[in-house]
Order: sequence, then C-alpha cells, then structure tokens
Amino acid sequence: MLFDLKTMRSALEQMEEEKGISKEKIMEAIEMSLAAAYKKEYGKKGQIVRAKFDMDTGATEFSQVKIVVDESIVKMPPPVDENGEPIEEEKDPNDLRTRFNSEHHILLEDAKKIKRDAAVEDEIVFPLEAKEDFGRIAAQTAKQVIIQKIREAEKSTTMDEFGKKEGEIVSGTVQRIEKGNIFVDLGKTTAILPYEEQITRERYRQGERIKAFLYRVEDTPRGINLRLSRTHPKLIEEFFKIETPEVQSGVVEIKNIAREPGSRSKIAVYSNDEHIDPIGSCVGQRGVRVATVMSELGGEKIDIIEWSEDAKKFIADSLSPAKILSVELRPEEKRASVVVNEDQLSLAIGKGGQNARLAAKLTGWKIDIHSSKEIPAPEENPEETPIEEKEPDTVEDSGAAKEEIKEETKEKKPRKTAKKKKEETVEETEIAKEETPTEE
Repeated sequence: MLFDLKTMRSALEQMEEEKGISKEKIMEAIEMSLAAAYKKEYGKKGQIVRAKFDMDTGATEFSQVKIVVDESIVKMPPPVDENGEPIEEEKDPNDLRTRFNSEHHILLEDAKKIKRDAAVEDEIVFPLEAKEDFGRIAAQTAKQVIIQKIREAEKSTTMDEFGKKEGEIVSGTVQRIEKGNIFVDLGKTTAILPYEEQITRERYRQGERIKAFLYRVEDTPRGINLRLSRTHPKLIEEFFKIETPEVQSGVVEIKNIAREPGSRSKIAVYSNDEHIDPIGSCVGQRGVRVATVMSELGGEKIDIIEWSEDAKKFIADSLSPAKILSVELRPEEKRASVVVNEDQLSLAIGKGGQNARLAAKLTGWKIDIHSSKEIPAPEENPEETPIEEKEPDTVEDSGAAKEEIKEETKEKKPRKTAKKKKEETVEETEIAKEETPTEE
C-alpha cells in the first residue's frame, strides 16, 4: 500500500483546519500526483493519465483519456515509403493543426464505435492496469506534485479570504521581527508590516496582538503577500467605521484625512442628514468614540472638523483650536491668507508648524498666517501726504548750515565769562548786606 490511510486522514484534517484547504482539493492533488507517478514509470509520450483514489480502501484506479478529433483539428500522420520511413511533406505556415498522436487522440469514426453519441473534443476513457510498484523517481515526482497542488490550493484559499479584506483592518499576533520588518500571524497565513509603515515611537514584542490596515494583497509566483500599515490615513477612517455607526452606514462621511502618524491628525467630516451632527457623532458621548480611536493609535491626537463647500469657512475651521479673524483667498495660486490676533498666532501655526501644515494638507490650500499687528492700519486722509524736510544736497552744504546756526546762537545769547560771573556774585552780596538791618 502506497499510503498509510490513518496518517493521511489525520494530515488532511489538520491541513483543513490550519490552512483552510478543503479535503476535496487535497484529494485532487493526491490523485494528480499518483497519475504523474504512473505516467513517469509506465506511461508513453503524449498520454493523458488519470487516477482515482479510494480513501476508505486505499485502492487506486488508473485510466487513460483520449480526445475525440477529426481532420479539421489534427493533421494525419505522413505516408510511409517501402522501408516504413515517413515521406516528407511540404510545410504550410498557415496550417496550425497539431499532428495526430494515437496515444492522445482518437478519430471520430473510431470513437463512435465505442460511444455512439461521441462528438469532436469529447473524452473517451480507457482503463489501465493497476500498478503499485512505483520507483524512487516516480515517488519523488508524486511528492512534488502534491506539494505544488497544496500550495496552489493554499494560495487560492488565501486570495479568496484576504482579497475581500483589502482596505480593511485586520488583527493578528506578532510572529517575529526581522530587520525592522514585523511578520504578523493572521491565523491561516502571515502578513508583513514593513518598517516604513510603522509608527516611529511604537514598539512591538513577539506574541503581542496588533491591529493594522491591509493596504495591499499581492499575487506573486512565490505566493500571496499581504502588506500591512499602521501609518496609512485610511486606518483612522476604518477605526471610526468600527466605533461610529453613522460612519459605517454612510450617513456621516469622512471627506479627507491629514495625518502625521503617532503625533496628530485632522479629519474633515460631513453629514448627509441635517439632523445629525457629524462632529458629535464621531466624538461620541463624553468623547468615548474618539478616545477609543486615539487609544488604538497609541494616543495620537485627532482634531475633528466639519467639512464645508465654503473654502473660507473650511480653512478657518481647519486651523482650530485657533480663532481666525479673516481669510482672503487667491484661487489662481490656490493660496489663502489668514489673519489672527497676536495671542492666537502660535496656536494657529502649532508646534513646529504642525497645525498649519495639517490644515494645508486637509484643505488642499497653501496657507499663509499673519498676526493682526502685521497688517498696517488704514490712513485717515490718504490724499494728504506729509511734507518732507529738505535735506542738504552735499556734505559741504550741511557743514556750512551748521556753522551759520552756531553764529546766530552766539549773537542772540552772548556767552558769560567766569570773571564776569564772579563780579556779579560780589555785587549781589554787598547789596544784600546793605539791605540787612543791624542791631542798635
């Protein structure tokens, strides 16, 4: 007996449970491997061999299949000469028919002798002698076919399951970490979280549960590659779909997302129902919904802004929590000039320019932020211009003007000498003595 039936049943059940591959697909792979082994050991060139394996008894039936053809599909064998050698014929480049092979084909008139209603391209099955004495090479061929077919079945199962989950959040366990890349066990397959798709300040340990955004499902010759991300903007939207029924149902739309992963994000929301507050729906009672999303993102701050068709209002709201005085748009440059009070300037710009940067990314406008002090006050009488003092044309003229001013000052206020000041002081003292009464 070629197989241990008890061991085989156990293996089939294990693969069905762990890999999600049905028993039927595995049995198909085993039968194809047996047919390949039989043909390798006993078959002829061009033969189509099939095998039927009975799981209960372990018996195997082999059969040969021939395709029904006529001269419109195949070219008949060339005529032979007296020595039995084929006579060469002129080759027609437009003739695309294949050469008739008696091991692969059966003519229509011969097929009708076996099956009355036979038609072109039907299959006629002929039983073959059962063989169990497979050689080493045939057994190796069978093994390779089984491995290949199981891989194909596993690939098909993975594609069917995770192809539908592309663009959604998946949950798994950290299996291993290699060169900064994290391999996540999703149960039936393994996905990869590349280093560039990880939040910088997050650290992961083996066996830790992790939720990530499945942004790509790649079908490659080596298998299905599942790519995960923790930095993708859509990750926030998917978390809000889980936490907010209004977003899940489509009543509240998330129009745009601007994100700096691990630090801060801004999302623009819009309600299709005027009776539903889009911001309140996402925030939740006492902020429980947005708090849950922030927790899933490792404490990343989230600003929720109401989307508006009015660009001025949308830009002003996007710079929250700063209070905006005015917004001027230059549509041809897709640029907006925003004015805020002096005490709101740093709040509008944000730490390292983060608030302004996220607002620009969210709205799609380039934003220039100015303080109200930087804007000049309007003139009361713009028509009147102040008279400017005429400055001297040359350095010599300037010097001469200064000398003239000094001379005029000397003539108006003559300078008193020290001697004259002393004489005046003595005279004042004598006068004071004369005026002072003496005692009799």
